[in-house]
Amino acid sequence: MDALGGRPENRGVKKLPPRSEMYRALLARDASYEGIFFLGVRTTGVFCRPSCPARRPRPENVEYFATAAEAERAGFRPCKRCRPREARGARPAWVERVLGRLEREGARRLTDADLAAMDVSPSRMRRYFRENFGMTFQAWQRARALGLAHDGLREGAGPGAAARDSGYESESGFREAFRQLFGAPPGRARDSECLRGRILSSPIGPLVACSSPRGIALLEFVDRRGMPGQTRALSRWFDAPVVPGTSELLDRLEAELAAWFAGELRDFSVPIDAPGTPFQVAVWTALQRIPYGQTRSYDQIATEVGRPDARRAVGRANGQNRVAIAIPCHRVVRKDGALSGYGGGVWRKRWLLELEGATEGSGVLPFHRAAGGGERSGPA
Repeated sequence: MDALGGRPENRGVKKLPPRSEMYRALLARDASYEGIFFLGVRTTGVFCRPSCPARRPRPENVEYFATAAEAERAGFRPCKRCRPREARGARPAWVERVLGRLEREGARRLTDADLAAMDVSPSRMRRYFRENFGMTFQAWQRARALGLAHDGLREGAGPGAAARDSGYESESGFREAFRQLFGAPPGRARDSECLRGRILSSPIGPLVACSSPRGIALLEFVDRRGMPGQTRALSRWFDAPVVPGTSELLDRLEAELAAWFAGELRDFSVPIDAPGTPFQVAVWTALQRIPYGQTRSYDQIATEVGRPDARRAVGRANGQNRVAIAIPCHRVVRKDGALSGYGGGVWRKRWLLELEGATEGSGVLPFHRAAGGGERSGPA
């Protein structure tokens, strides 16, 4: 652990952002600060996440803590609205029960009556899926079932059997739904492909991960601004839909991410499938050559790809990287060592660099000096 930098919290007291920055974050309910700090409200005795929907307190009534445990030791009780003691990125237990049942029952879709029998409110499930997946639970189930049907067709199943296994009462309805999702009839399933997508947990928030048959095509924080545009662009690049599900590659990515966050892994070995323009690919390849625990400036990357005057173009390509962490765009900083924009939030960028030990002896400014530069939206 020590040789790899270890977790930030294992290397001494966890540093907090400046009070003014934390207060701006809580005013904006900025979810990118999840896990960076918790706030205790003196007037109510409650502590919350930065993104809590409750009314914003006055600055003189707020105390800040690095962990939920610290807030509780100071006498604050957890907020019932934002549930700050729940693990970041973890799904509620009732959601896990439903998803576990789906995994056991294959392509069968659960009805509202099934959910009610499990003591799960159908309306609550619909709200959860709209907020976290951008679609209703039933729409998610249909897409998942069609993805499983796609697998069955590629393995030799007939359209009739695939329709029944997917929960469709009519083969014609199945054919139409399949055509709408995959752009081809079931008989051409062998000529089509899809991207598998699932949510992975991490210490700094949940990530959306997608894989193609060749490698990891997407790894991004769920709350990244413009996330819906990322998935649409992904579908255009691959000319294939994203369907809920898993794959051997996603299982491998999950295991490697866990080891990386634990400080036990430096380099990812899972294949990456990240198409882009020749310039984007050149930049992303250069990012993968930055050693663990080190950083590079935008100018250095521009020189490495043979375009020394293209610093801003490098910044744009850096921001367009669709595979966070494994293609380590967080290792690119300003020439003066300050942190500039990061799709998952600048504070996550700092957390990732601290995990790698990159804030000591690597050109990154100390925390209190980097804060100002970190608010910029692009390279400088």
